[in-house]
Amino acid sequence: MLECLTTLTVAATATRTATLGTCVLQLPLRRPAAVAKQAAALQLLSGGRFVLGVGAGSHPGEYEMAGVDFGDRGRQMDVGIAEVRAAWASAGEPDVDYRQEPAPAPVPLWVGGSSDAARRRAARAADGWVPLFLGPDQFATTLGRLRDDTVAAGRPAEAVTAAVVAMVAVGGDRQVHERGARWLSSLYRIPPKAFDRHLVAGPAERCAEEVHRFFAAGADHVVVMVADDRAVDHFAELVGALSPAWPGAAASPARPELVEVPA
Repeated sequence: MLECLTTLTVAATATRTATLGTCVLQLPLRRPAAVAKQAAALQLLSGGRFVLGVGAGSHPGEYEMAGVDFGDRGRQMDVGIAEVRAAWASAGEPDVDYRQEPAPAPVPLWVGGSSDAARRRAARAADGWVPLFLGPDQFATTLGRLRDDTVAAGRPAEAVTAAVVAMVAVGGDRQVHERGARWLSSLYRIPPKAFDRHLVAGPAERCAEEVHRFFAAGADHVVVMVADDRAVDHFAELVGALSPAWPGAAASPARPELVEVPA
């Protein structure tokens, strides 16, 4: 696994229009002030194409290796988000020592995670929410809860962008689901069977139908996580199958956006 901000900086130099984002950076494992500076620099250098996705994670071993208290990660997430936003807001303030300069374009901050705590945190303090391990029907139900949580937090119901991670393996053979589940198992260190309900596997047309169901369920963005080392090959087939779903979509700014998560 490559470090995300370094990798996205390289990606920014090789692209002109693609959205670049972290999905997700575990904020409690890092210094918020440093993350704010890195995100601001990437937003400036990419021409405003960066989205900072943050999350708390669920693996105690990562926290142990970083010397951070796993049990305190929720509180640290809340503190970290506040500190990142405070750093961005300091740009141009004459009486602030060590203010952020130059001032970046606004950096959308998305909160990742499917838990109730992550959803409520997104409703309260984020510009977007990006869960995983949700099917289209469950996503639609949980999205309704997000809208309610957002209103309860004193914000407009549509204030939070709704995204979702779709795990996809494209292929026409009978083993494509098994291969994808094994690949995810090696990444997350949980049994392959755990992905039976979450992995969309099969021909590109079948995967495209499932992605389209997420959009129909209310997603503004679908983050495609390819469960294979040959991510670009799978992604290209999927995009080819999706294109007919939106006639004239290339000319429409309202077309839902697909963002590939490189393996």
